[in-house]
Amino acid sequence: MHRKNWLSKQTHPPKFPEGRQSWLNPRELLHNLHLPMDPQPAAPSPYPSTERPPLRALIVEDSRVDAAVLIQLLRAGGWQVTHERVDRPENFRQALDQRPWDVILCDHTMPGFSAPEALEVLQGTALDIPFLIISGGIQEGVAIQAMKSGASDFIMKGALGRLVPAVERELRDAASRRARRQAEATLRESELRYRSVWENSTDAVLLLDLEGIIRFANPAVQRVFERDPEETVGLTLDIFQPGDLPPQTWWSRVSGPKGGQSYTTVARKADGSAVEVDLAATTMKMGDQQWIVAFFRDVTERRRAERELQRSREEFAAAREIQQRLFPRSFPTLSGFDLAGISHPAESAGGDYFDFLPMADNGLGLVVADVSGHGVGPALLMAETRAYLRPLARRHATPGEMLTIAQQLLAEDLGDERYITVLAVRLNPAERTLTYANAGHPPGLLLDVNGAVKYRLKRTGRPIGKQGDTPYPTSETIPLSSGDLLLMLTDGIDEAMRSDGECFGLERAAEVLKEHRSATSSEIVERLCKAARDFAAPEPQADDLTVLVAKVL
Repeated sequence: MHRKNWLSKQTHPPKFPEGRQSWLNPRELLHNLHLPMDPQPAAPSPYPSTERPPLRALIVEDSRVDAAVLIQLLRAGGWQVTHERVDRPENFRQALDQRPWDVILCDHTMPGFSAPEALEVLQGTALDIPFLIISGGIQEGVAIQAMKSGASDFIMKGALGRLVPAVERELRDAASRRARRQAEATLRESELRYRSVWENSTDAVLLLDLEGIIRFANPAVQRVFERDPEETVGLTLDIFQPGDLPPQTWWSRVSGPKGGQSYTTVARKADGSAVEVDLAATTMKMGDQQWIVAFFRDVTERRRAERELQRSREEFAAAREIQQRLFPRSFPTLSGFDLAGISHPAESAGGDYFDFLPMADNGLGLVVADVSGHGVGPALLMAETRAYLRPLARRHATPGEMLTIAQQLLAEDLGDERYITVLAVRLNPAERTLTYANAGHPPGLLLDVNGAVKYRLKRTGRPIGKQGDTPYPTSETIPLSSGDLLLMLTDGIDEAMRSDGECFGLERAAEVLKEHRSATSSEIVERLCKAARDFAAPEPQADDLTVLVAKVL
């Protein structure tokens, strides 16, 4: 029977089924406004850019600049945006209570707040608002878990070209969910309303009789399967299931005792190509007859994102393995000194670096460096820095000369957006002295036998990549005494931040060294990293933690 005539003759409306419910700096963020869109073409918007409805966006972001970039992108996408920016749990709850929102764009990690916490707050309400995570450096496992927990999507701050199509998609899906929820309460009273909801759903909906024959197909069947809905009426689910499955496989699943469960599978389009879908079914009664309703949701993009995350995880694991081999496997034995270093990356691979370098004239170089950002890109630059510094140290007797030539070699590869901070120290074991050069790095500390700071190894120039043609000077000669402790670290220690916004700081680092000055250097570096982590807990490690300690015996 023709589906229109068949549906119009029903006098008892059916029950609607259960619903299924680093950091980039400001310059880099503004640069993202000119990035090309994702090479995968997005589904066309149902509105021309001049006809979009107003958009109410709640921005959960501690950076005004980052929030402004997101609003600018949404406006460039054609929306008239009204928005509010919050960065605290109490402000987020207040905003949800006071105003309706169409979309939530949430930074992953902020001082005192995070995307998982915001998602938990949202899920504790009765609100159904698309929740998109916008991250500068999200961990792969965290992103997957967030999507499984209910986040609609994640977008990297380095690829904001996906923002507009992602918001379009989630607004469409949210509108579909709202329509379905509203229909659940009202379709019992009106067959026309029931039919309207089905026909306006973004999910493909099929109504089957108990023989497995399709009696109704909504318009979304055309979008999901590229099939004319009218032509599917009178056929079976076999036209959608993959050709390598036995006939009636899907029908057995949707009509069996577990038919109401949702699962992901591969379906077949009209041209034979594959589309990944979530398939769920439910039984319903119309008049005196029982029916089965099957829902198909296209999840191709979601599964593609999950596969990309898995590939990234594998790439990060390989990068971490390679990078760990570049760090010293053992510490040099130097008469009169106890030396140790350690590095804990924030992600699978980091941009921190430490090393012990034999230098000209029987000196030993101690180097701690930090490439801006963290991840695979900074890890590659770290490896390149190591490759340059090692031979330079053998040919030059002063840290300033070594860093000056490294600046000349690395500047072109770093470009305008990357830079490297370096603290390079030369120990003279025979004379028990040190000299240093500091290229924009956090100061090193030299503590005396009582744990008091006797010297700060302050900056003597700008970071590599920002210094230009100006040479790096070498410091005056600093004498060393028995019991002295030299501390060199990266800003992951100095700037480890707890939820109230307070940083660990160099003073606390000095106190840790003072407290454990009788321990070995290897024990000291481990205890300092642990102290920084404990200070910031329960916040996740936000940056690489790297420490080098030289103890004068």
